[in-house]
This record gives sequence, C-alpha cells and structure tokens, in this order.
Amino acid sequence: MEISELLAQAANLMLTGMVGVFLFLSILIFAVKALSKFAATGQELEQPNVKKPSAKPTSTGVPAAHIAAISAAVSQFRQNN
Repeated sequence: MEISELLAQAANLMLTGMVGVFLFLSILIFAVKALSKFAATGQELEQPNVKKPSAKPTSTGVPAAHIAAISAAVSQFRQNN
C-alpha cells in the first residue's frame, strides 16, 4: 500500500468516527431534553407546597466562637515560634 492510500483510508476512518460520535451525542442531547420535559410535567403538580422566604435574612457567616478559637490558636502559634 502506498502512503497516499493509507492517508485516504485514515481520513475516511476519522471522518466516519467523527460523524458517528456527532450523531450519538446529538441523539443523547435530544433524549435528555425530552426526558427533562417529561420529568418537569410531573413536578409541576407537586409544587403547591412551596415555602415562602422569610423576611429575616439568615446569616451564613462564620460563628464568633470559631473566629475566637482561630485567633487564639494563631496567637499561641506566634508566641511559641
């Protein structure tokens, strides 16, 4: 076999593989979208019990006790070194 025939065969194989992967992924995307629409219809019926957000925002910061413990540990480390 000549190099040109091998390169043509390699290009053909590469193109065939890329088209196959593209088709498979396209079908997979459409299937996932269809299943998500199907699952969303079932959830819409169950959502009347939605919690109302509270007027008082909740704090997500670090508790003061943790900050005090970390500060004490850092201070003790600096004194020992």
